Amino acid sequence: MGLTITKEQLSGLPIETFAGKIIVIDHEEEVSDAVAFLSQQAALGFDTETKPSFKRGQNHKVALMQLATDEVCYLFRLNRIGYPDKLVQLMSNPDIKKIGLSLRDDFAAIRQRSVRKPENFIDLQLFVDKFGIDDNSLQKIYALLFGRKISKSQRLSNWETSQLTPAQQSYAAIDAWACLRIYNHLSSTNNEITPYNVPRD
Repeated sequence: MGLTITKEQLSGLPIETFAGKIIVIDHEEEVSDAVAFLSQQAALGFDTETKPSFKRGQNHKVALMQLATDEVCYLFRLNRIGYPDKLVQLMSNPDIKKIGLSLRDDFAAIRQRSVRKPENFIDLQLFVDKFGIDDNSLQKIYALLFGRKISKSQRLSNWETSQLTPAQQSYAAIDAWACLRIYNHLSSTNNEITPYNVPRD
C-alpha cells in the first residue's frame, strides 16, 4: 500500500502560505517582460483558473494562467489580455518543463483559446506514482511531503472579477508554486522519499 493521508489528518495541518512575489499581468504590454523572465527558467509551476459555472450548459473560458518559479508567480489574466502569442510560444517551448496537476482539464481550457499544442508538460498525478504516493490531489500530495495544507477556499470564486483579491492571488500563486516545489523535491530524492509524519487519527 502506498503513501496516503486522510481528510482528518489533513484538517489538522497548518495552512501553507506563499512568501514569494506575486505579479498580476492584466495589460498585454506587460506580457513581454514576464515571458522573457520565465523563458530563462528550466522548469515552471503551472495552473489555471476558470470562473465556475452554476448553470447547466454554461461554460467559461479559462480566466487565469499561473506560472511560478521558486520566488515569483505571474498571474496572467487571460480574460483581460487574451492569449498573446508570446505566452502561447512559452507554453509550446520544448526546452522548459511545465509542472502541473490534472493537466487534461487545463489543456481543454487552453484549447478554447489556442490550437497550438502545449509542450514539455509533466502531470504530477502520473509523476508521483513511482514514488509510492497513492493520493493524487495537489492538497494531499503537498501535505504528505511538507506537512502543510493548501487552502481551497477561493477555488469557486469569480476569476473574472475586475480585480483579484489578495486571497485569490495567494490561492492562485500557491497552486502553481506548489506543483513546482513537489516536482523539485521528488526529483532530488532519487526515488526514496521520507513523507512528513502526519498526525494519527
